[in-house]
Amino acid sequence: MNALHLVPAGVFLVLFVVMLIRAGWLKRQIQKRDGELADARKHAEDTQLQCEETASKLRTEGATLVAKQIAEVDREGERVRAHLESEVHRLRAELEPLRRFASLRSDESQARSLLEQATEEARALRAQSQLLLERAKTSSEEQRSEALAKARDARERAEATLAQATREAGRIVTEAHQRAESIAGDAYTALREKDHLEDAVKAIRNVIDGYGDRYIVPTRSVLDGLAADFGHTEAGQALRNAREHSKRMVENNAAATCDYAERERRTTAIRFVIDAFNGRVDAVLSREKTDNLGTLEQEIRDAFNLGNLNGAAFRNAQILPAYLDSRLNELRWAVSVRELRERDREEQRRLQEQIREEEKARRDYERAIKEAEKEERTLREALEIARQEVAGASTEARAKFEREIAMLNQRLAEAEAKGQRAKSMAEQTRAGNVYIISNVGSFGENVFKIGMTRRLNPIDRIWELSDASVPFDFDIHAMIKCDNAPTLERRLHEKFEDLRVNRVNPRKEFFNVPLERVRDLVKEEGLEAVFTMAAAAHEYRESLAIARMTPEERSKYHLEEPVGVAD
Repeated sequence: MNALHLVPAGVFLVLFVVMLIRAGWLKRQIQKRDGELADARKHAEDTQLQCEETASKLRTEGATLVAKQIAEVDREGERVRAHLESEVHRLRAELEPLRRFASLRSDESQARSLLEQATEEARALRAQSQLLLERAKTSSEEQRSEALAKARDARERAEATLAQATREAGRIVTEAHQRAESIAGDAYTALREKDHLEDAVKAIRNVIDGYGDRYIVPTRSVLDGLAADFGHTEAGQALRNAREHSKRMVENNAAATCDYAERERRTTAIRFVIDAFNGRVDAVLSREKTDNLGTLEQEIRDAFNLGNLNGAAFRNAQILPAYLDSRLNELRWAVSVRELRERDREEQRRLQEQIREEEKARRDYERAIKEAEKEERTLREALEIARQEVAGASTEARAKFEREIAMLNQRLAEAEAKGQRAKSMAEQTRAGNVYIISNVGSFGENVFKIGMTRRLNPIDRIWELSDASVPFDFDIHAMIKCDNAPTLERRLHEKFEDLRVNRVNPRKEFFNVPLERVRDLVKEEGLEAVFTMAAAAHEYRESLAIARMTPEERSKYHLEEPVGVAD
C-alpha cells in the first residue's frame, strides 16, 4: 500500500524536476531572444542612422551635381548664343558684297533667317534645360536624375542645332557665291580673287617682314566682357568647351570644303588643308603665354589666308570662316585663362606685400612703445633720486636739484607722449603716411611714385625703395600724414589713372603728372602738407657733371674724393 503511494509521489517529483529544468531552459531562451532582439534593435537603429547619413550625403551630392549642371548648361547655352550671333554677323559681312546682285537677296535673307531661327531654338532649349534643372532642385532622386538626363539631352540638341545651322549657313553661302558667279561671271570672280589675294599678300608680307608692334592690343582687354567674379576655373571650362566645339566641327565636316567630285579625293584634300591649318594654329596657341593676343590673332588669320591660297591647287580646298572663328575663340579663352591667373597672382603679391608692410609697421610700433616705457622708467627713477636728494640739500644745492627735476619732468612728459603716440598709431589700423617721391635719374622729369606706408618712421620705406634696383636715390616731395592713408592713396591713384606710366600692372604706382596737380588735389582733400617742388637729385646731377669733365678733370676729381674706411 505504501509502495503504491510512493509511485505517484516519485512521478510528481520527476515531473517537477523536469518542469524546473524546462523553466530554466525557457528562461535562458527568453534571455537569449531578448539579447538578440536588443542586438537587432541596435542594428536597426545603426542601419537607420547610416541610411539617414547616406541619404543626406546623396542629397548634398545631388544638390552639388545639379548646381554644376546648371552652371555648365548656362555656360554652354551662352557659348551657343555667342557663337550663333557671331555667325550671323560674319555671314552678314560675307554676304555684303552680294547685295549688288538683286536676285541673291533671297539667299541672304534665307541664311539670316536660318541662323536667327537656330539661335532662337538654342535659346529655347537652354531655357528648357534651365527650367528642368530648377525643378530638379526640389524633386526626388528619381525625378532629379530624369531632369538631368533631359537637360543633357537638351544641351545635345542645342549642339546638334548649332552644327546643323553652321552646315546649312555654309551651304547657302556657297550656293550664293556659285549663283553670283553664274550671274556676274568674271566680274564677281575677279572681285573675290582680289579680296583673297590682298589678304594673302598681307599675310606673306607679315611672314617676311615680321609682325612688329602693328597688331598689339591690350591683353587685359580680353577680360572686359567677363563678370567681376569670373575666375580662371570658369575660363578653363570655357576653353575646354571651345576646343570641343572645334573638334566637333571637324568630325561633322563643317571645318573645310573642296570642289573635288570624287569623295575620296575630296576627303583627302580637306584633311590636308585642315592638318596644315591646325598645325600652324597649334604652334601659335603654344605661344599664348608669351606673345600678345593681337599678334597671335593676326598670325592665325594669316595661316587661314595662306592655307586657303595654297589649297586652291587642290580644287579650291578651303578652310571655312566658321572654323577660323572657332580656333580664334580658343585663343581668346586661352589668353583669358592666363590673364585671370596672372590677376590672381598679382592680387596675392599685393596682399603679401601689404602683410609684410603691416608686420614691419607693427614691429616699429612695438619697439617704439618698449623704448618709451624704458625711457619713462629711467626718468622716473632719476626723478625719485633727485627728490630724495633735494630733501636733505642746502639752499644753494636745492635750486640746482629743482632745475634738474623740472628738466626730468619735461623729458618724462615727452617720453609719455611718444609712447602714447606709438600706441595710438598701432591701434589705428588705417593711419599712416602717403608719400610723393621722384627719381629723375631713373625715370625722368615729372614722374612720381605715389604710395602709402604705416611705418612709425616713413623714411625707412623710402630708403628701402632706394636700394640697388635703381641707380639713384629717391627724392621726397611730400609726406602727408593722415588718419586714413589707404583711402587717400586710392583717391590719388584714381584721379591720375590716365597718367599711369605702367597701364598694365596697377601695382606699379608711377604717374607722369605735374607735381602742381598732386598738390592741388591734396589741398582739395583738406589736408595740410608741405611740398618740395624741385627735385634735388644730387647724385644724378653730380654724375652728369662728372660725365662732362675732361679726362684730366675727372682724374683730379676722383683723387680728391674721400677714401672710405673698410668695415
